[in-house]
Amino acid sequence: MQHEQQTPPTIVPREKLDFGLDGDIPKYWLDNDPFKTRFFDALSTLFPVGEKFFITCVRDFKDRISDPKLLQEIKDFTRQEAQHGMLHTQYNNRLKAQGVDVDAILKGQEHRLFNIIRKVFSREFTLGITTASEHITAIMADCFVERPAIFANADERIRALYVWHAMEEMEHKGVAYDVLVDHAKASYWTRVSSMLLVTLLFPYHVFRIMKHMLRVDGFSRWERTKLWAKGLWWLYKPGGIFLPMMGKYFSYLKPGFHPWQEPVVPSYEPWLKLLKETGNPVEAGNLLAMSQQHA
Repeated sequence: MQHEQQTPPTIVPREKLDFGLDGDIPKYWLDNDPFKTRFFDALSTLFPVGEKFFITCVRDFKDRISDPKLLQEIKDFTRQEAQHGMLHTQYNNRLKAQGVDVDAILKGQEHRLFNIIRKVFSREFTLGITTASEHITAIMADCFVERPAIFANADERIRALYVWHAMEEMEHKGVAYDVLVDHAKASYWTRVSSMLLVTLLFPYHVFRIMKHMLRVDGFSRWERTKLWAKGLWWLYKPGGIFLPMMGKYFSYLKPGFHPWQEPVVPSYEPWLKLLKETGNPVEAGNLLAMSQQHA
């Protein structure tokens, strides 16, 4: 059974936003918890090179596209992703100041994505990796924005950054997919096998980076073991971070799937309105969180 597609929102590149990332953000900004904080910090280190890879993989097929609407969407997608890369670079500079070897993480990722994956796999498959990653970030966005308890005790600046990133991921979640299916003419097998690769590599690299971060933080082996035991339960327990996302994750594997079978989250329109009214992403994030608490 085919599901009806929703009308996608307009993709709006939002530039020159200031989240105050050079301010006095606590080291463990989420629940004062090293594991929870470092989970999101590790995600941030993956974004600048990842966004560059996604832009490159979509552009591979630009010459095959004549549809002016999709070409404009690709342009706006590119601008949004470039902005994500820039702001997460600011975020990562905080981590560098804490002793995290951000340069080595970025260099390793650049090598894996551009010197190995783009050399070994076809352009269709690397676009499939992009599409799979976009799907995962879009459903994670859904998870973070619609479950305010996750960021209830977060520093308001980092929370606002992740909310903004989440909303924009939802706006452009269909772009790479449309290029993959309609223009790269990728097979169902390419779409599914590239998702399986991303599903394996994504947590592996996040956990590897977290391992480095917790060592840099000076925790003993026993302290790190306790942090991992408690933290993995937070991620994988029933009702934790990951399990509530599984339905949306598996929907990607259906033959007739399209990202816009799933509408934007309920808080998208209120956030849009708050950002327009305040002109300040941190204030908009705070007001959204307050409205969710009272809902």
